[in-house]
Amino acid sequence: MPNWLLPEHIQDMLPEEAWRVEAMRAKFLELMRTHGYQLVAPPLLEYAESLLIDGSADMDLRTFKLVDQLSGRTLALRADITPQVARIDAHLLNRQGVARLCYAGSVLHTQPAGLTRTRELLQIGAELYGHSGLESDLEIQQLMLRALALLGVDNVHLDLGHVGVFRALVRHAGLDRELENALFSALQSKDSATIQTLVQPLDAPVRDALLALPTLYGDCADVLARARHALPNHPDIVAALNDLDTVSAKLTPLVAKVGIDLADLRGYHYHSGMVFAAYHAGSHDAIALGGRYDDLGKSFGRARAATGFSMDLRQLYSLLTVQSPKLGICAPALDNAALRDKIAQLRAAGEAVVVDLLGDAALRAELQCDRELMLRDGKWQVVAL
Repeated sequence: MPNWLLPEHIQDMLPEEAWRVEAMRAKFLELMRTHGYQLVAPPLLEYAESLLIDGSADMDLRTFKLVDQLSGRTLALRADITPQVARIDAHLLNRQGVARLCYAGSVLHTQPAGLTRTRELLQIGAELYGHSGLESDLEIQQLMLRALALLGVDNVHLDLGHVGVFRALVRHAGLDRELENALFSALQSKDSATIQTLVQPLDAPVRDALLALPTLYGDCADVLARARHALPNHPDIVAALNDLDTVSAKLTPLVAKVGIDLADLRGYHYHSGMVFAAYHAGSHDAIALGGRYDDLGKSFGRARAATGFSMDLRQLYSLLTVQSPKLGICAPALDNAALRDKIAQLRAAGEAVVVDLLGDAALRAELQCDRELMLRDGKWQVVAL
């Protein structure tokens, strides 16, 4: 096999994509800075137990692992930056009040999330710690939508969910872990036939509620009305539905459409409240994900109220309209003081000036220039090619 081939679902970023993705990253981080979020940059490699979220078989399966030649312990390449930021908040910063943190870095997956997805994502995101109210949920959700708009992604559809509904039903019925996990998997795929089989031994109110969950998706007002009728009048369920009602009303002006999906339990093993996902017609998969995960810090000995979101810059780039690259100015390779000064002036003004070392007109197109520096009337001037 040729040594220039890359593994499946691993790709290089060529100049046009790389420059534009880098510009998107810079825009995102500036948005975070102006909203009071502080940048952290955790390492790509950690001990496996720090990166594998307790109870999440999915996280374990998508994480690359290797043996540390120094300690003999198992290391892992991060598949998600969120656990690392939770570790930083819990131990390195150790703040008592609200902490707002953001990040941008590569993550690696053992399997692609979709047929056209890369296994090396450029994950960006934000996390808010130390506040458990709806205000922080809204701040994070609104910030995610502003970020998508800033990066040029429009016509976004936002789906809201709440893992508290399923959790309340599980606790109310006293389900064992095996049945809980089986129902979780069936709900994720909206497999009503399997759910029908699994819930047969349960009391009628819980059985009917679990059977209704896969049907409770769509327009906010309609879903909430049907949910209040179909689900038990349990305090946690009522509170979850009220929160979804409040948040959906505030987010509706910011997106093309807001929906609710009460069977969406993505991240169920560490999410603890409201969850959300942004969708776009150009992608089969969600383009941004987030939610509340108040218990994640327990893995590091300090649970904190927390909510956040993440997205993949490379996926977002694929949704944008192709743009012509900004071209530069070609300069001759001459030892000339006036030419050097002119080149320095142009570069200081933000222009890309490329010195044509070969001087071969046939290869000039490769320099990506649409202008050149020419000596006219004793002065170096920029002229169109």
